[in-house]
Amino acid sequence: MSAMPPPLPSTHPRGWWSRHWKWVVPLLGALMLALFAGVVLLFMSALFGMMKSSDAYQQALRQAKANPAVVQALGEPIEEGWLTMGNISVNGPSGEANLQIPISGPKGEGDIYLEATKSAGQWKYSTLLVRVDGSDRSIDLLSAQTQ
Repeated sequence: MSAMPPPLPSTHPRGWWSRHWKWVVPLLGALMLALFAGVVLLFMSALFGMMKSSDAYQQALRQAKANPAVVQALGEPIEEGWLTMGNISVNGPSGEANLQIPISGPKGEGDIYLEATKSAGQWKYSTLLVRVDGSDRSIDLLSAQTQ
């Protein structure tokens, strides 16, 4: 039976990367994922901020908060939700808006639906209504009558 000689000691020391790669690679992956998530959140925040600062959004929210039927259905105070859906396209004094704005109060939740066009700097709504969750009821904010 032949005996194996012991391995020869390395003549060159191992480098930093070869000693630490097992924890550096996952750390870099986690940092890249966090950076990507931060960029996505920043983009979404800017997008929702632009929608919420638009005249069409603000006017619709004011009308819903001032409508007695909406206040009766949802209670006071009426708060806007975070996830507004739809689109707004404004080019100077003209534009279009098609939005679904979540709102809620102490008694319940609902959504404002609006469709509007902007001409000569003024928004004209073709649809502006509130649908209360859990009910078939719609509150038309244009005519201020409950359907």
